[in-house]
Amino acid sequence: MTIYFYSKSTSYACFSNFSPHGFELDGAYWPTVEHYFQAQKFPGTEHAERIRQASTPAEAKKLGRSRKVPLRADWEEIKDDVMRRAVRCKFASHADLRETLLSTGDEEIVENAPTDYYWGCGRTGGGRNMLGKILMETRAALSAVSPKT
Repeated sequence: MTIYFYSKSTSYACFSNFSPHGFELDGAYWPTVEHYFQAQKFPGTEHAERIRQASTPAEAKKLGRSRKVPLRADWEEIKDDVMRRAVRCKFASHADLRETLLSTGDEEIVENAPTDYYWGCGRTGGGRNMLGKILMETRAALSAVSPKT
């Protein structure tokens, strides 16, 4: 069985980067993974702080996609690791989310994002699903350190 997530209405909505599960990372509090991810495109700038303080993850995404501020030069090389750090921190910080993720066993996890062929599977299902892969990596790492019941 494959577990698809994307909508707020699914039982796996907490897998979304927009889920309201904040965490502390790099000396700051981040309301969502989306806030952290988008801000890392502009480290050490006022724009990054505006993104961190955005009222919604959608606003953080919009600010992060703006090209009025120069994007860090190494973004394409580091974006997967940025996502990986944020996702791991989110699930390590929330016991309920960790249990939900661990409860998926060894099922494939797919972000069913119709317009995203990198982080999700895209409309055709042929996307890279990098967010799903990072969630499965996170699940494996957490299951290695979680006590078996």
